[in-house]
This record gives sequence, structure tokens and C-alpha cells, in this order.
Amino acid sequence: MIFALDIVILIFLIVAALIALNVKDLLSASMIFGIYGFLICLLWAEMGAVDVAFTEAAVGAGISAVLFIATVYNTRRRSSD
Repeated sequence: MIFALDIVILIFLIVAALIALNVKDLLSASMIFGIYGFLICLLWAEMGAVDVAFTEAAVGAGISAVLFIATVYNTRRRSSD
């Protein structure tokens, strides 16, 4: 394992998590959640758990992010009253 790469990925991971928590727009939060899943995937791959990284890329960064974004697009942001 490369220690410096671990630290860089962890810093980006924390920054992505904080941004996803503090952003007001749901679409932006969903996209940042996808980035968070991809960073977790990189971290698993760098630690040598390739099977876990592949699952995280498929489910965490792929399917979950797409479902969140599709849900945001299919909901109305304001009521029509």
C-alpha cells in the first residue's frame, strides 16, 4: 500500500462527504454521493480488496447514484398550489 495515496484519497473522501452533507440542491448531493462511492472504490482497490472495490463501483457509485439522480428528476421541486 502506498501511504501517501491513502491519505490523499481519505482527504478527498472526507471533503466529498462534507460537501454532500452541506449542499442544498438534491441533484448536486446525489452526484457528490456518486463521487463518494467512487472514492471508496479507489480506496478498496488500493488496499487490495479488488472484489469489494468492484462491488462498490457497481452498486455504490453506479446503481445507487443513478437511482438517486433518477428519483430527483422524477420529483417536483415545488408544489403547484
